[in-house]
Amino acid sequence: MAYTAEVSRQQPSCFLFLIDQSGSMADALSTGPQASDNPSARVLTRTKAQGVADAVNRLLQNLVIKCAKSEGVRDYYSVGVLGYGHNVGSAFNGTLAGRDMVPISEIANTPARIEERTRRTDDGTGGFLEQTIKFPIWFDPIANGGTPMCDALERAAVLLGGWLVHNQSCFPPVVINITDGESTDGDPSPAAQSLRELSSADGNVLLFNIHVSNQQQAPIEFPDSDRALPDQFAQLLFRMSSLLPDYMRSIAQVDYPAITSDTRGFVFNGDMVSVIKFLDIGTRPSNLR
Repeated sequence: MAYTAEVSRQQPSCFLFLIDQSGSMADALSTGPQASDNPSARVLTRTKAQGVADAVNRLLQNLVIKCAKSEGVRDYYSVGVLGYGHNVGSAFNGTLAGRDMVPISEIANTPARIEERTRRTDDGTGGFLEQTIKFPIWFDPIANGGTPMCDALERAAVLLGGWLVHNQSCFPPVVINITDGESTDGDPSPAAQSLRELSSADGNVLLFNIHVSNQQQAPIEFPDSDRALPDQFAQLLFRMSSLLPDYMRSIAQVDYPAITSDTRGFVFNGDMVSVIKFLDIGTRPSNLR
């Protein structure tokens, strides 16, 4: 499949994020430098839920900036954020609470709130400057319940199936599932396959998976086989993930030169650095107009 369709207001695409909100997301992230508001900081008490919420909120802000033109924010995308833990449903807060798929212009105009954050930047002389920045929040970290991944994938298929009825010529939707644990409601493989089999005229839905962890093991990013993955669940998530389209491989090869035609959109044991890099690669369209 081509994955070359133009993304425009007349022919938008969409992103759908599936966010594990199970109780284990309250565990601490692995230590190490973080790609967050404070790049020199160490992750000490920051939870996986907090790290993922910040990463996705930042991504939503970046998508808004990408779609901003002189006359306002253009609706190049619809965006959904589904949480799955105690229940499965929209993870948006504030005015967008309960909404499944939202045009990017509405996301731009209705964050739940704006927080002030401190960011440290290099001052050019070996020290750091502290800057206060505005950080919009669309959804908050939650860690409660099990990991109903099958239910979340099935819900995603229903949402995107309906969306594709009205957008058959679009660049295919991209689904990014962020989880730290094994599904508690059965084998998610059939639901993942059904989701990947949805398609527009330009290609099948892309399903990518990010495993976040509190382990000290180095991340395994964009593998082309499951041989190096340490357990059955990581191997399952790898097999559930879509192959990277050609244009994404070209983008990723800048940082990951070992990428091959068998590389899938999967990161194991991702820290926030690898999560943010993955989200950046996975949300770049091939042809934005």
